[in-house]
Amino acid sequence: MSADTSAPIRAPEPPAPPPAPLSATTRLCASLRRAAPALGLYAAGRLIGLVCMTVWAGWVGKHPRTLLGYSWDSVWYVGIVRHGYNSTLPPDPAKHGVTFSDMAFFPLFPMLMRTLTTLLPITAVTAGLVVAWVSAGVAAWGIYAVGERLHGRRVGTALVVLWGLLPHAIVQSMAYTEPLLTALAAWSLYAVLTRRWLWAGTLALLAGASRPNGIAVVAAVCCSAAAELWERRTSWRSSWRVWAGAALSPLGWLGYLAWVGYRRGSWHGYFAVQDEWGSRFDFGVNALRFIRYLLISKASFAYFVALVILGVALVLFALLTADRPPLSLLIYTLVLVTITLGGSNYFASKPRFLLPAFPLLLPVAVAMAKARPRTAMLTGGALAGLSFVYGTYLLTVARIPM
Repeated sequence: MSADTSAPIRAPEPPAPPPAPLSATTRLCASLRRAAPALGLYAAGRLIGLVCMTVWAGWVGKHPRTLLGYSWDSVWYVGIVRHGYNSTLPPDPAKHGVTFSDMAFFPLFPMLMRTLTTLLPITAVTAGLVVAWVSAGVAAWGIYAVGERLHGRRVGTALVVLWGLLPHAIVQSMAYTEPLLTALAAWSLYAVLTRRWLWAGTLALLAGASRPNGIAVVAAVCCSAAAELWERRTSWRSSWRVWAGAALSPLGWLGYLAWVGYRRGSWHGYFAVQDEWGSRFDFGVNALRFIRYLLISKASFAYFVALVILGVALVLFALLTADRPPLSLLIYTLVLVTITLGGSNYFASKPRFLLPAFPLLLPVAVAMAKARPRTAMLTGGALAGLSFVYGTYLLTVARIPM
């Protein structure tokens, strides 16, 4: 029998159209939904820490709002908001008549405070707290996004929780610039990881206008852009976004230095201001001398905790390097650690300077994500207890600059 050839021949089905690309808003909402559990844990930890500090502050007769929003550096930011860059402290005889200038403080944080006081009926102190708290939340979201991108949701969650339970995490709730820098840095690094170069450069520009060590974000973006251009060296002309992101990134940091230099009448005006404050890069000589002093004399408990935190940070950096992270995270962390350890004076503030260096916590977050739930919960509980107690001590008992 011959084969039946009367059956109609079906035309091949056309290929399904590619799915429409998601809008930026849709992607952002999806990212926020995934991060919601981690952000909830972060918020709960910070809230408990604030409650502990508030209760003890009331017990010892101190006002928690003043401790959080109007102490140490926060006083200078409030002064900038109220009077502009004109404030100085009287000459200190112990410093050979040096006058401390508010030009040591970068402008983005007080600009945001000033914007809030203009738009809302709130004081500069309240505005500083609002900016810091919102920045801390955005930072936690960005930290989760980086952790999830590299290792998945469990590591992202662990990374956020660890960052919120650092011994000195109380700074994340103060009117300080570290939460703002961390938020800008985390999202700039995420933009580099996802090859959104214009966003990376713009956020690095803002990071450079927020703190002196915002230069770490600039270095991360520029080095990553250079590596990207080297890989695409046959099509450099088509990589204009990479070039633009790298070009944008240093403008905030360089712009403020240029403005201070203009006001001071010297190209190195900003570095002269920092030198007057006793802050300079001496490759760690002053830090080593202070460590020797700690080992042979009595000092505040907070100084010894700072020493331990710096030692742990060095170990974590070695572990991070061994894990071969993306170049952007490695450069960013390296620059932050170098500036912190190599800078002179303000030893007790060095842990605060490392607060934006969240990639240091990645090795611990990976280990916690792989650990048994009971072990992870016990570890988290121990860190929470330490963070709440030590944070309360820093603000209400320790009499050292933060």
